[in-house]
Amino acid sequence: MQSAALRQLGALQDGLEHFEAGHMDAAALSQQARSYTDLLGALPPQFQEVLLQLLDRLESSALFDEESCSFSRKDLVDSLRLWLKKADAKLSATA
Repeated sequence: MQSAALRQLGALQDGLEHFEAGHMDAAALSQQARSYTDLLGALPPQFQEVLLQLLDRLESSALFDEESCSFSRKDLVDSLRLWLKKADAKLSATA
């Protein structure tokens, strides 16, 4: 399961890059992340909770202009990058 989780982590990192480049919308990124059950299962439960909260905010922010939304897209992307970094460290520590 560890290798599948690492593959899914890499795919999620790629997905975030595609999202930032405008090649993927928030709903597609969210759906991708939520489908990675091996990744989420390999991490402590609080990782899943935080990721789902970030994805919910990202999807909500897509419904509004950047100025009218209480969630900054840049801040959410930065938070997702931090989550990915911490998830990678956690998976590497348990490998």
